[in-house]
Amino acid sequence: MSYIKRALITGSTSGIGLAIARQLAAEGVDIVLHGLSSEDEGQVLVQAFLDEFSVGVSYFQADISDPNQITDLFDRVKKEVGFISILVNNAGIQHTSPIETFPVEQWDKIIAVNLSSAFHTTQQVLPFMVEQGWGRIINIASVHGLVASVNKAAYCAAKHGLIGLTKVTALELAAKQVTVNAICPGWTDTPLLVQQFKAFSQKNNTSYEEAKQGLIKEKAPYPDFVAPDDIGRLVVFLCSDAAKAITGTSLPIDGGWTAH
Repeated sequence: MSYIKRALITGSTSGIGLAIARQLAAEGVDIVLHGLSSEDEGQVLVQAFLDEFSVGVSYFQADISDPNQITDLFDRVKKEVGFISILVNNAGIQHTSPIETFPVEQWDKIIAVNLSSAFHTTQQVLPFMVEQGWGRIINIASVHGLVASVNKAAYCAAKHGLIGLTKVTALELAAKQVTVNAICPGWTDTPLLVQQFKAFSQKNNTSYEEAKQGLIKEKAPYPDFVAPDDIGRLVVFLCSDAAKAITGTSLPIDGGWTAH
């Protein structure tokens, strides 16, 4: 049976999300890019995809910390592009601070973007996935959905919650040919970590590049970053027929971080 394969990847104008979009496009999946970039900037990225891949590509701007904007996003996608059968909840933000000084507005924003948005986007895509009898929901959690680190209360809470949401959704949809899984990356060289690298560099009086390696060695035995493209390849696998019985899982790609 042939299924519509169209993927929406939140936060896909850079980093892990962009790598996932590229890997899926290389497999012939139509792509819906999303981000906070302007429409003009988004169209530049769309054209780059069209020049490289033989798939349909579009871009939509929305602040997914706002449930109303999520509803509007999916209304526009359905009207202008069509239904989504692969959802990758990738968008994420970070702030580090001890709990006693953690800004309340940062807590609320991180929970909204990193956790609540995945609930709202999942609600939007489920009717079509169930009707079609095929669908894939992949939540980009984090190693911090499995273990904790100091000064990351909101991020860890959101990512742990995202794994819980993944399990519940998987149980509810297992008999409907819709799989739901979480990927838990470790250190990945993306813009999200820039401030942590800078802080480590200043604290330890090291260069920026030395700070990157220092952070890796603090947590994981694998002596390098996880490549965003490798996360994209794992997403491709989870969308394949070989993964049709894999659901409700949390898959670390963390250089051995959680093996401790």
